[in-house]
Amino acid sequence: MNTAIIGAGIGGLTTALTLQQRNIDVAIYEGAPAIKPVGAGIIMANNAMQVFQQLGIQSAIEKAGNKISRLRITDPQLHDLSVIDLHSFEAKYGVHNVAIHRGALQQILADAVGYEHIHLSKRLSRIEKNDDFTLYFDDHTAIQTNVLIGADGIKSVVRNQLFEQSQLRNAHQYCWRGICEMDLHERHHNAPVEAWGKGKRFGFVKIGAKKVYWYALINSLSFTTHGVNLVNVFGDFHRDILEIISNTPQQQLFESEIIDLKPIAKWHADRVCLVGDAAHATTPNMGQGACQAVEDAYVLGKLLDKGLPLEKTFAEYQRLRQKKARMIVDTSWRMGQLSQLENDWGIWVRNALLKLVPPIANQKQMETVFRLATV
Repeated sequence: MNTAIIGAGIGGLTTALTLQQRNIDVAIYEGAPAIKPVGAGIIMANNAMQVFQQLGIQSAIEKAGNKISRLRITDPQLHDLSVIDLHSFEAKYGVHNVAIHRGALQQILADAVGYEHIHLSKRLSRIEKNDDFTLYFDDHTAIQTNVLIGADGIKSVVRNQLFEQSQLRNAHQYCWRGICEMDLHERHHNAPVEAWGKGKRFGFVKIGAKKVYWYALINSLSFTTHGVNLVNVFGDFHRDILEIISNTPQQQLFESEIIDLKPIAKWHADRVCLVGDAAHATTPNMGQGACQAVEDAYVLGKLLDKGLPLEKTFAEYQRLRQKKARMIVDTSWRMGQLSQLENDWGIWVRNALLKLVPPIANQKQMETVFRLATV
């Protein structure tokens, strides 16, 4: 059987590498004309790094990024509200959380997969299903495949054409992401910060020697999002944050609305399967979107190791992954609402409660996120 993967993002490439290491030939079809080091940053959490360790690319990712040992939620002046120490998980699983440029991670994965398996400028337009799948692309070419894996993101063509109608949900939050070059203060080197304000928040993390990735979110129903001056919007935040914004060139800014995918019942049918955002797109509030795509690939690989036939592999993959992915989507949605409260009293209560959460509770939540499925 030949296998086509639609999408050469982190989920598609990790799935391809996983299948290749099980001696399954794959062809990846990507709509972009090139795999370039573009885009913003990303944190690959412990659960994803465990998978990358098994795939043999942990070291390359760590060298290209910055290891993270703590997670900080603060008020606008960077006073801690909650700090999660990750050292115990580093010791338990033998990997670190890593902040890295998304483009650098994508290139590491593409190098491991091999560019000869990646077909660029192949934007999927239509799927015809008979005994096999015929894939039609915007460049007027077509190919046939026995097995189809949709790793083509939140607006997945594979999902929209072969599965029941799905619904995208708007969080009514607007996001800017950026990368700048500056000497970040040493206290921020291994601890990403997310500063929660009133209807807005700002996060930043070191991803290289002098590279800082940051993101800013505002409630789009309460602010004007077009032509906004972020220095003015975040003028009541710490000077470190204003310096990060001021040091970012316009060409390094990316803007988007925050949306997710309302959980869907089916991720597979016969010889077609969805992975990553195509199956369970989440808001970015837990930093788990790409990590969950990596976990999808891990579970598929482990099931193939057990010798299951393909159709049963896809069904069992959904059974093993759906509950956790749904938990991530739901928890992330709630965190997004909580972090951007606008009511002064609600903000005071939220911040007070964050300070009261015992470390053991945070550790338990992290364990739930970092633990891989038993296959």
